[in-house]
Amino acid sequence: MGSNAFEVDPSVLAVLPDVERVLSVSHHGESAWAKAFRIDVGQIDGSEESYFMKVSVGHHGREALKGEFEATSAIYENTPDFCPKPIAWGTFKHMPDEHFYICKFYNFGEGVPEPESFCEKLARLHSSHTSPGGKFGFHCTTYNGNLPQDNTWNDSWERFFDNGLRHVLNLREERGGPSEELNLLLPALFGKVIPRLLRPLESNGRKVVPSLVHGDLWCGNAGIVDEDTEEGIVYDPSSFWAHNEYELGNWRPERNRFTSLYFECYHSHIPKAEPVEDYDDRNALYGLRFNLHAATLFPNHEEFLQMAIDEIRRLTKKFEGYTEEGERVLSEGQNPLEEIPGLSRLWENESISKPRSAAILGR
Repeated sequence: MGSNAFEVDPSVLAVLPDVERVLSVSHHGESAWAKAFRIDVGQIDGSEESYFMKVSVGHHGREALKGEFEATSAIYENTPDFCPKPIAWGTFKHMPDEHFYICKFYNFGEGVPEPESFCEKLARLHSSHTSPGGKFGFHCTTYNGNLPQDNTWNDSWERFFDNGLRHVLNLREERGGPSEELNLLLPALFGKVIPRLLRPLESNGRKVVPSLVHGDLWCGNAGIVDEDTEEGIVYDPSSFWAHNEYELGNWRPERNRFTSLYFECYHSHIPKAEPVEDYDDRNALYGLRFNLHAATLFPNHEEFLQMAIDEIRRLTKKFEGYTEEGERVLSEGQNPLEEIPGLSRLWENESISKPRSAAILGR
């Protein structure tokens, strides 16, 4: 749609740099919780530029777009060649319940990026250890789709992961209903599997140094920007400071297209953490959270929950004999999804509605 037919909302124009006129605004796709647009503009110096804008609605829509801007800004600060340049986020002047996030626009090529260059950039991102206070977490809530993550700062990776997984499980139960099969497995997951696989990372002189992760790095959030070289970038992050290997948990499910070659290329830059013999099971544990994300986002797709249950069952059986002084065990009768003391609920059964297409336009 041309700018002669509509005026772009003043809040959007205010954040676009050096714009003389809007050439066009076009719809560029949508999900269950957001819509996307392309804005083409003519600039003061006579050049043309294109921007990508995502639009969402309500409190959670606002917080999700804020989180995406903050996460993309953090990635851009560390590896500016690995993500679109973030421009701004904000609220429409004429529709105060609708919100936007704007970044540079790219026409992506088909397929997944070339593994060598892609994994070098990812390793470079993970090697920028500048987390505030050396803690795990993030300074604001980031969202995986319309799923708010618990990014509360923590000194311990094991405890941060434990808290975050409990939060996801709470949301899954709210949206999909209780699963007796899943709940029966949770005491062993939290009391045995997580301490058995994550505690050694921070024991016997070992330490996990927080890395900034994309947080939702599946093939659908990476695109080719140069079809000749298959050079790629990432977008739509759900970032926080984490164990770098957490990122690769999202490559484990078969639905992803990052093959074993990507694992090999990545670990040619950053070796597997010690103890190396736990690597595959750690990756499975990290992959479990991503399957639970999918089960929460799409509660009607029972296969996601079943994949999570099957993996938990395998891990709990493998480590059923694990005991260690200080392990976290649920007391008899305790709800395995019990809130963690001091952790405020980020989700209050409020869904993120689709924005109206006219949201970006003034009236």
